[in-house]
Amino acid sequence: MHSFEALALDFKQRFEIGHFPAAPESLYASCNYFLSLGGKRVRPVMCLMGNELFGEIHPDAYHVATAIELFHNFTLIHDDIMDAAPLRRNMQTVHTKYGINTALLGGDVMLVVAYDYLNKIKGANLNKILHLFNKTAREVCEGQQLDIDFEKLPFVSLEEYIHMIELKTSVLLAASLQMGAMLGGASDGNCQHLYNFGKNLGIAFQIQDDYLDAFGDPEKFGKDLGGDIKQNKKTFLLIHALEVAAPAQKQELLQLMQENPADKVSKVLAIFKACNVDEWAWALKQQYLDKALQHLEDTAVVSVRKKPLIQLADFLIQREQ
Repeated sequence: MHSFEALALDFKQRFEIGHFPAAPESLYASCNYFLSLGGKRVRPVMCLMGNELFGEIHPDAYHVATAIELFHNFTLIHDDIMDAAPLRRNMQTVHTKYGINTALLGGDVMLVVAYDYLNKIKGANLNKILHLFNKTAREVCEGQQLDIDFEKLPFVSLEEYIHMIELKTSVLLAASLQMGAMLGGASDGNCQHLYNFGKNLGIAFQIQDDYLDAFGDPEKFGKDLGGDIKQNKKTFLLIHALEVAAPAQKQELLQLMQENPADKVSKVLAIFKACNVDEWAWALKQQYLDKALQHLEDTAVVSVRKKPLIQLADFLIQREQ
């Protein structure tokens, strides 16, 4: 069994071969540029981990992992256009560097090449994996649309927000593990447990991300706090605050969102703390992490083989405030 770090290094070396032809250079330079920005490669490595849970890594797992990473980067290029984001990992986004039209095409061709890699799968697994890949890709698009829709709504329920996060973020983590498990010959029951492990881990990660944006240590987090608050993003924290706040607090919160004063972040954080939103969010994150780990526990594989996935959960989710 390999650690996440060992598999990430292995995948990085394999992934850094060229995926695109030389011409037209004006198109493929944008794709190569974006992939050069790097990232943790969590999703493709989860595919390899899901495979290795059941035996030696199948050669096809590297094809599927590559398709997953290309698909993920396709979504990021298009997300950056929709968000009008100037930076990604402190570097220019593709649309700011190459223009919106080239960025759209670059994302599109990245998706096409992802399917080229899926097409390399041998044997009976191709249909099952293609079905799950397509279902997941559709759900990610649905989640992104819901996120856009939520920006225009005055209120979003916690259940609606969790559903959006499941689609936008969690299903790709879950499917990455399941596709790897399928290649490892896992039973349907084990595949489902791994899918639910990934799905709940993804929700826990998003709750943590929302929490850290408001309450994290700026030095550790690597950016200024309160970015979500400044943009009036409907996060787990804001949704819960609006549900539990006293009428006067709710009125002040809505006013701060509308007026955007200079001290908005500190005032919103004060309301969050008065409503115990910080403690609530940390406990909710723990609930989803516990659900994830229970599904991993229920996966019918000897415990020692599960250690890398437990280490992955520890890597993604902080246990202490």
